[in-house]
Order: sequence, then C-alpha cells, then structure tokens
Amino acid sequence: IRDSIFVILALVSLYLILESIPALTAQPGELSTGEPFWAYVLPIALGTLLCSAIAIVLSTPVAIGVALFISHYAPARVSKPVGYIIDILAAIPSVVFGAWGMTTFGPGLVPLYEWLARSSAGVPGLNVIFGEASTTGRTLLTASIVLAIMILPIITSQCREIFIQTPRLHEEAALALGSTKWDMIKATVFPFARNGIVSAVMLGLGRALGETMAVTLVLAPGALTANLIGVGNRTIPAEIALNYPEAFGMRQSELIAAGLVLFVITLVVNMIARWIVARLAIASLPAAALLPSHGRRQKG
Repeated sequence: IRDSIFVILALVSLYLILESIPALTAQPGELSTGEPFWAYVLPIALGTLLCSAIAIVLSTPVAIGVALFISHYAPARVSKPVGYIIDILAAIPSVVFGAWGMTTFGPGLVPLYEWLARSSAGVPGLNVIFGEASTTGRTLLTASIVLAIMILPIITSQCREIFIQTPRLHEEAALALGSTKWDMIKATVFPFARNGIVSAVMLGLGRALGETMAVTLVLAPGALTANLIGVGNRTIPAEIALNYPEAFGMRQSELIAAGLVLFVITLVVNMIARWIVARLAIASLPAAALLPSHGRRQKG
C-alpha cells in the first residue's frame, strides 16, 4: 500500500510539472496577466498561507479545550452527545459552510469590522491590518473564521481520541500525589498526547490549505493587501476554482502551475510536521534509550 501511495504521488507530481512548464518558462508578455509568473502566484500563495495560519491560530486552542472537556471533565451523558455533534460537524460539506459564510456570517460581521476600523484608525500597525472595512463582510478574516470552524471538528476529534488513550495509571498516580485535575492533565495528558496534538493540528492545516469551495464563496477576489477586513486577497484554491472552467492554453497552464505551488507548500508543511513529531518523540524517550547499545549495561 505504501508503495502504491508513492507511485500515485509521483504520477501527480509528474503531471503537474509537465503541465506547468509552459507557464514557468514563458515570457511575461505571453501570460494572461502580462507579468512574470511568480509575480502572479506569490500574492495568492501568501493569501493562502495567511488565511490558513489565522484559521489554525483560532481553531487550535478551542479544539484542544473542547477535546479536554469531552475526555476529562464532562459527564458521560454530556460528553457522548457533544462527541456526536463534533463528528456530525466534520461531515458537513464545505459548500454549506461557504454559503453560510457568504450570506449570513459575513454580513453579520460588518458592524464588528466597522468598529475595528474606527478603533484602530489612529493606532500605527493596527490601522493597516484593520483598515477600511468591507460593506459585505466577504473578507480574508471572514474566510479564515469559516475555515477555523470547518477544521475545528477534525482537530477536536483527533485530540479527543488521543486524550482518552492516556494511561489511566499515570493519571491516578498524579492524583494520588495530591495534584489537582488540571495539574494532572499538564503532567500526564499533554506530554502523552503531544505528538498527536501536532499531528491533529497539521491535519487541520492541510485541510485549510486545500479548501476550495468555502473560501471561493466567502472571499471577494482582489489584490493582496494587509487589510484583513477589507475587500481583496485571494487564495490558490479559490483562484483555480474561479478560473479553471473557462481556461485553456496558457491560462490553463498558469492555473496548473499555481496548483503545483500549492502542492509544494502542502508537501513542505507535512514534512515539517513529520520532523516536529520525530523531534518530540526523541525528546520524550528516556535517557537510557538514547544511549548506544555498547554503552548500556548488559544483563546476565
């Protein structure tokens, strides 16, 4: 199975590279945008990373808190229904989230955006991030919040399963030593689940990076800006979804090349996640396990 996965990954990579070569090697005048390819793809790549990063920052603390509540605080009559609701939320199609964000959630945030724009008008730095507010609510911040809601069930479900697997004897030993429940969680649950939490967060980040329909519906396309509550900003999936059906020739190659950039970004993010998990796994090993075999005392 592992070999077949590598073969499929290699074939997808080969297809993207071959189809992207015309756009990557073309002169600026040959492209539909009239500018170099990297000048075209860099803003939408940054918009993708920014939208996904905000979503992860917003969703991770909430997901860990909800998972802890379900696994260690809530009684069974509460934790089971909440767990079912979390699982149901993970199964809702992204287009539903996108339609809700575009028609209801985004417009509902307009008063908040206007207040943020007024309050930050004289504050250096904030007046750039919270500049002129959109009148429709279809902004990068709205898309990020919708993405955070979408990936929240994924991270929560993974963290909940990991928290439940914490050895019971470790928890009871910490409580027997006089620890409070929160101290017990910090001393036993979090160290045990550390690798799993990182994996869950990276799984949610991968979903956020590749999300198409929700971002396409919520986000009003426009040039990349630092203003999170204004009109503008695009992401690679939304750019492809909006333009690919009518694209042909060089324009189609441009969009496939943008998809190749997204593929590389996702691959790099996953490699970094695996490296972090491996480092955490090594750090959690006992000192004796890190000694070379000839440096350990032999039994018998």
